[in-house]
Amino acid sequence: MHTIIDERDFSCTRDGLTIRGRAFIPAGDHLPAIIVSHGFGGNAKDLYTYCQTLVSWGYAAYCFDFCGGSAPGQGTSDGATTEMTVLTERADLLAVMDYVKGLDAVDADKITLMGFSQGGFVSALAAAKRPDEVEALILIYPALCIPDHAREGALAGASYDVNDVPEVIDCWNMRIGKGFHEAVVEMDPFEQIVAYKGPVLLMHGTADQAVPYTYAVKAQESYAPEQCHLQLIQEAGHSFTETQSASALVSIQQFLLGKKEILTIQVQITGSEGRKEEGSYKQIAVFFTGNSDTPYFTGAILPGAEDVQVYSADQLVSMRADYTLEGTDYAGEECRIHIINQNVNGEWKPAIETGSKALAFLNQEDLTAVLEGYTDGLTVRIYSAVPDRG
Repeated sequence: MHTIIDERDFSCTRDGLTIRGRAFIPAGDHLPAIIVSHGFGGNAKDLYTYCQTLVSWGYAAYCFDFCGGSAPGQGTSDGATTEMTVLTERADLLAVMDYVKGLDAVDADKITLMGFSQGGFVSALAAAKRPDEVEALILIYPALCIPDHAREGALAGASYDVNDVPEVIDCWNMRIGKGFHEAVVEMDPFEQIVAYKGPVLLMHGTADQAVPYTYAVKAQESYAPEQCHLQLIQEAGHSFTETQSASALVSIQQFLLGKKEILTIQVQITGSEGRKEEGSYKQIAVFFTGNSDTPYFTGAILPGAEDVQVYSADQLVSMRADYTLEGTDYAGEECRIHIINQNVNGEWKPAIETGSKALAFLNQEDLTAVLEGYTDGLTVRIYSAVPDRG
């Protein structure tokens, strides 16, 4: 676990405007760096917690306010909101990239871009503009709907006549200029982003009302096969809850480590029973069913699956899920996968036994799981290093 040894403000310039941000730097030299971009009307402070987590993994993390990109009184960078567009924000991000790449502590060949909402769209545009300078791309509910919203006269919740666009457009929390509309109204975002050929992680909530998750599905289809991994988070909206953010960060870490999501299991809770109760000690068994449909394995959970939960003074002390999947591996062979998943030192560490030759590597692998809860169920994602299929 790395700790922040230096946290400070930084600034750089773009077209005479000063961009201001915050740097979070761990110990070390030639550090990989992640530049994190906020959404429409947001600011760098929204991203401090994410940056602090990235530092704990050994990354130098940088967040900043886009010029004119924050709600009135919220941003620190120069520039008017009426002068801001996704293209000026792309220019801002490229300027920050140049600044970060020039730092002695940073490995200029290991720059990752990570963006939320409009910041995700802008990050994708920046990566496509300089594809050889971005090692990886993380897009969290990216606002790839913006060009469509411009064509509808509905940018950022506004309503205006596309045949008579006003010079100033009143949006839900700030005013933007006609130039914003003009920058995107004829843009095909999916054509714009695909010049980037590196690894992409897309995360999007299925209940997002601001940016329908179908835009993320289309983005995944636009990138090259095997390049982009789409993670749809059940019932998540256009911002993540604290619990959703915590699980998302585990998935982000696995992506940055080069791990693959081998098994994605949709679990439905079917019932529960008390097993044991003595004073403040209580043991409950939760029963479930479910299925998995991934490129590596397709199958269903067999009857008898249960999650034994232990409570002390109403506090959850431990959980141990024990279940077996039956189905077909990617080689087309029928197989079973037995999983025991429990929390070890704050991490979900599943142990797998399978007779599948294609998936035999899972029997010895140090695996990590992510649990994403939703109404009456959860998504279990199991990550592994994947050997070359040769």
